[in-house]
Amino acid sequence: MRSHDSYGLGAQLDHLAEGRRPWLLLLLLSLALYLPGLASLPPVDRDEARYIQATRQMLETGDFLRIRYQDEARNKKPAGVYWLQAAAVGALSKASSTAVWPYRLVSMLGAIGAVLLTFLFGQQIFDRRTALVGAGLLAGCLDLVFEAHVATTDAVLLATAVAAQGALASAYLMPRRGDRFGPGLAALFWIAQALAILIKGPVVPAFSLLTVLALVIADRRGAWLKALRPLWGVPLMLVIVLPWLVAIEIATQGQFLNEAVGHDLLGKVAGAQEAHGAPPGYYLALLPVTFWPGTLFLGFGAVWAWRNRRLPAARFLLAWTIPSWILLEAVPTKLPHYVVPLYPALALLAAKGLIAAAEEGMAVRRWASWLPAALWALVGLALAGGLVAMPLLLGHRASFGSGIGAAAVLAAAWHFLGRERARASLANAGVAMIAGLLVMATAFALVLPDVNAIWLSRSAAYLVATERLPDERVVSTGYTEPSLVFLLGTDTKLLAPAQAAAALIDGQAKLALVADRQEPDFAAALKASGRTGRPFGAVRGFDYSNGRWMTLRLYRLAPAAP
Repeated sequence: MRSHDSYGLGAQLDHLAEGRRPWLLLLLLSLALYLPGLASLPPVDRDEARYIQATRQMLETGDFLRIRYQDEARNKKPAGVYWLQAAAVGALSKASSTAVWPYRLVSMLGAIGAVLLTFLFGQQIFDRRTALVGAGLLAGCLDLVFEAHVATTDAVLLATAVAAQGALASAYLMPRRGDRFGPGLAALFWIAQALAILIKGPVVPAFSLLTVLALVIADRRGAWLKALRPLWGVPLMLVIVLPWLVAIEIATQGQFLNEAVGHDLLGKVAGAQEAHGAPPGYYLALLPVTFWPGTLFLGFGAVWAWRNRRLPAARFLLAWTIPSWILLEAVPTKLPHYVVPLYPALALLAAKGLIAAAEEGMAVRRWASWLPAALWALVGLALAGGLVAMPLLLGHRASFGSGIGAAAVLAAAWHFLGRERARASLANAGVAMIAGLLVMATAFALVLPDVNAIWLSRSAAYLVATERLPDERVVSTGYTEPSLVFLLGTDTKLLAPAQAAAALIDGQAKLALVADRQEPDFAAALKASGRTGRPFGAVRGFDYSNGRWMTLRLYRLAPAAP
């Protein structure tokens, strides 16, 4: 039996899911979530800053094969996303510019593509209404909103993952419905796999392989795989990938695969890398945060998936999610964005469970509605509280934007827990998305860019700009974040105190940024050569990569004594 408001809202959802409306609605929602802060948020350390600096160096040198960060080879990930960023910067900006938004545009478009592809293939898996709600939940999840704002691989990788898994779902489901799976969808599957490899290596192929294995084991048959046309599909994938792979191996004398696979990929599997280790259960524990605000409907999705696990659509989405999730939980190295390629399946299951509970009378136990609602409120209040506290604690003033987000979360939490009593309702999806939009848009556009204390590289760049003459080089000692290199230029050197002092004395650099902990050694090195430094101001901030406060002072070499 339908809930008291579901007839009217169900009709409105039917109307929104007709024709071109869902495409336009999802596009506008994505832009509202991803555009705010895209240009105003400074470069984020350390991954984004390394990516954009390496892309800049491709443009500066004209070498689009080898990936380098300053003088260091970055043989960790393929060149795909660097090429896309270079194309965006070449078309909209220039390599010498410190504007970061052209680099991020690639991630934003990747996120939008993932959302629209989720709607496209969600129709094959369920129907247009469920696909619309599921794509909306994916668009608004915190993990994807963040990835859309940073110039790294993961938003683009998600688009390739949805294309590959969507084509795989069509191969699995269409013959069961009497529909023909054409060669175009087969080509899409293999092209998406190839592009995914060029973006981040074998991640998406591994997820697809685990999905196939789970389905073949569950069904005890795999004849449907012939529809993928592997006899020409695999060669098509290799034709796309191999030219770059052969070229990079020749250019790096075999070092790329050795470092990318032997050190980076297998290193993550064998043990925790770069202090990113966590025990199994890490991703499940973080799910209420990383999938927020869609957290509210995960309980309905879990109930529906379990009860309908024998249905082909549910079976496919479970095969997409569970084996890969278990694998990622078992790998020692963990970062929140590693599970993002599994979120489209979760979003579609959550949407189907919500619609089934709100409109089709699916009975759910109290935990399936109250626990997600309580977690939603807890995470939302924590996010809002953090946005309110950050400007007060780090900037010593209140932020108007954080007040908007906090008010939205408080109103939504009261609505879910008080007024609605955590029941299944299509209206709640709209309320959750509006609250999430207000929190995240204000956070990225108004709150985070305005907290100067956490953007030490930006403050240091402003300080250098007040003193720097054209073509003067800068060295930094004690502060080595990649964002500083991007903002000051590729020729910025990150040196030890004695080397920084020597660079000033030898004339290799004219300015030195010196961290407070390195000042005694820097001064001693200058003194040993009979020279002193002249300070020209200082900035203080929180180096979040190292978790400590730091003061950077700008020095020139004082004139030599007569």
